[in-house]
Amino acid sequence: MGGLPTYSPMLAQPGPLPPPAVDEQWGHEMKWDGVRALAYVEDAALRLVSRNGRNVTTAYPELYPLAGAVGRRDVVLDGEIVAFDEAGRPSFSALQPRMHQRDPARVRHLVATVPVTFMLFDVLHVGADPAIGLPYVERRALLEEVVSAGARWQVPAWFHDDGVHALGLSRRLGMEGIVSKRLSSPYRPGRRSPDWTKVKNFRAQEVVIGGWTPGKGRRAATIGSLLLGVHDGGRLVYAGNVGTGFTEETLRDLLEVLRPLERDTSPFADEVPREQAREARWVDPELVGEVQYAEWTPDHRLRHPSWRGLRGDLAPGQVTREDPGPPPMTGGGAAGPPDQPPPAVPSR
Repeated sequence: MGGLPTYSPMLAQPGPLPPPAVDEQWGHEMKWDGVRALAYVEDAALRLVSRNGRNVTTAYPELYPLAGAVGRRDVVLDGEIVAFDEAGRPSFSALQPRMHQRDPARVRHLVATVPVTFMLFDVLHVGADPAIGLPYVERRALLEEVVSAGARWQVPAWFHDDGVHALGLSRRLGMEGIVSKRLSSPYRPGRRSPDWTKVKNFRAQEVVIGGWTPGKGRRAATIGSLLLGVHDGGRLVYAGNVGTGFTEETLRDLLEVLRPLERDTSPFADEVPREQAREARWVDPELVGEVQYAEWTPDHRLRHPSWRGLRGDLAPGQVTREDPGPPPMTGGGAAGPPDQPPPAVPSR
């Protein structure tokens, strides 16, 4: 593994904006709709590690030159790997084919057709010295000093004492939301801390796939819906089913990966409603995905979920129900496709 320490990413809790009275104690960053990765640069070579500890370096060769953009220092950086749609917005669906691909020829093709950008927002280690004990505001200054901008990575701007503006800008740009970070907070590897608060423009939930039901009509030969679960007290409990948000290509790909996982019994610890259980094709609960949804119902089901994609960066055991906090803001300036491609968030 080399001489650099191994770190786990610090995680944010969902919640509201910090109150105006204390906003001066917080910084705010755009929440990038991609996959988290730690970048280890050692001996002028790059290693990318996902949130669940997997080495994903070979999936993103366009990021290799980042190793030459840190002033010949060994460093550990934190950020989000993002793909953009044709309008210039971060697109989780566009990133999907990049996340799971390791075949060199296919990767080369995808680099040309769906290039990624690494949005760097923290530094954990520089040379022989850890940086995790420094306050957030000092780590951001160090990050901007250490990393030189490149074609496929950047250190995006952050906003001090202006959470309302940052959140409004995220909605106008059609982005997922913002992450508010306490200026005095250290980096706490592997911990989910209220010192980092994710304020979303829409609700999203990570889910474990426990089965599927066959489709009808034009989807008769493929998947009608996925049966979803989350972990609660070590048990996988049923959280509802999702049948929207799929493209035909997505359905084909899902069927291909789910069929080898089929089993005879339900993986859920509780009872699945009869209408789903009657037609269910149960699978080993090994795949993690993400849905967008309206709310949790009183009986702990996802209301109006829509499929967003697989999450190869997460292990099933990491998936628990998130407290969604207050409803996302709607109305004027709500998130949605703008009429014109949005301007990029500037780099420092």
